[in-house]
Formats: sequence, C-alpha cells, structure tokens
Amino acid sequence: MMVQKVDGAMKINFSGKRILVTGAGKGIGKEIVTLLAECGASVVAISRTQADLDNLRSELGCECIAADLSNADEARNAAEQAGDIDLLVNNAGISVPQSFLQTTPEAFDKTMAVNVRAALIVSQIVAQSMIERGGGAIVNVSSQASQVALADHAAYCASKGALDQLTRVMAVELGAHGIRVNAVNPTVTLTPMGEMAWGDPAKSAPMLAKIPLGKFAKPREVAHAVAYLLSDYASMVSGITLPVDGGFLAT
Repeated sequence: MMVQKVDGAMKINFSGKRILVTGAGKGIGKEIVTLLAECGASVVAISRTQADLDNLRSELGCECIAADLSNADEARNAAEQAGDIDLLVNNAGISVPQSFLQTTPEAFDKTMAVNVRAALIVSQIVAQSMIERGGGAIVNVSSQASQVALADHAAYCASKGALDQLTRVMAVELGAHGIRVNAVNPTVTLTPMGEMAWGDPAKSAPMLAKIPLGKFAKPREVAHAVAYLLSDYASMVSGITLPVDGGFLAT
C-alpha cells in the first residue's frame, strides 16, 4: 500500500491489494467497500444476500461470495474461497433488540455467532495467509455499545464487548507476524436502517444530547476510519478501539 499526494492532500492508495470485507452488502459495509474500491483496492465482498452482491459486482466490479456467517462452516468456507488476502475488514454484524429479561438463548447465540465467532473464524484463516506473506492488517467493526450499556441490547452489547477483547488478543498474538489488528467503534450511524430506527426526534434527541458534536455518524465517516487503520498511516497502531462517536465516550 502506497500513499499518493493529490492536489495538495494525502490520498490512500490500495492499488495491488486484495481486501476482504464481510457484511458488505448494505450500510456501513457497502460504504467501506465503495471507499476501498475508490482507493484502488480489489475488494472481495461477503454477504448473505445475493441481490446485494449482484449490485456490488455491477457497480464496483467486486469479487463476491454469498455466505451466512452465523454458520461456522459457511464462514470458514467463505474465507477459504476468498484466497490470498492482504487486508481484512470484519464488518458483519446483527442486532436483535430484546430486554435483558426477555433475551432468548436463540437470539443471544446467533448474535454472538455473527458478531464474534465469524470474525474469529474468518480472521484465523486470513491471518494464516498473511503470516505466509509477511504481514497485513485487520479491522473489526465494533460499536460504542461495547463500552456503554444500551437498554434492550443485552446480546448486542455483550457481543461487541467480546469483539473488542478479541481484537486486543489478536493484536497481541499476531503482532509478531507483522499483522496489525484494531477496531472501530461507531455511534449511531445513519445508514438507511439507522435513519429508520432513529428518525423519530423523541427517540434520537436524548442520544444526540450525549454527543458533543451534536450529530450521528455518516457511513462514510466510519469508512474513513477503517481505511486509515488499514493503511500505512497507521503503521504503528495496533490493539486499539477507535471511537467514531463525536465525543460520546468522553462525556
């Protein structure tokens, strides 16, 4: 990965790099794929929805793999099918809002399977390839919910806390192989789904009041943080959880 100077600014250039992005079909994942492609990367996209993959292939020329990452075997097969990967973004995630007392074992297990176990499995396979080729970088897309409790999100908060700790362990163990591992932790992000969930001012106002910048994140702002952590700009950055939250965690 090189850095080019364009019109007086520094621009990340991922030309010649193959980057695997999970949960690539919608929202933050699609924005990450779009930005990485704009930076010259060859993107391999994993999504469970074939129609979303077809759109990515048509719009950006991505290599596409359909897989349900809640299934351990499908997660493993998808990572193996991706082949040699230089950089990895574990973005796939789900949320099944339920109160603590009403959280079902089924919802808890599926949330952990997608949000944590899939990142573990995909990273294990990709990291082996990175080790053979001398290094790489991995970014896990976590959430501010890893550090702040949200009502009706017991399983989700637990999964993102686990993902943050998995990130740290990966950084400790993979650093000796030249592999950096970090996480980004966005606040509410205005994907189409996020806009639907938080479009009601009565619901959004209390959350916005806790964000010093007074706004929710845009998908492109999260994608910029991911690209930075993947790039050589972050060559000495590993094992961190980077808030993309407008100062929420500082309050």
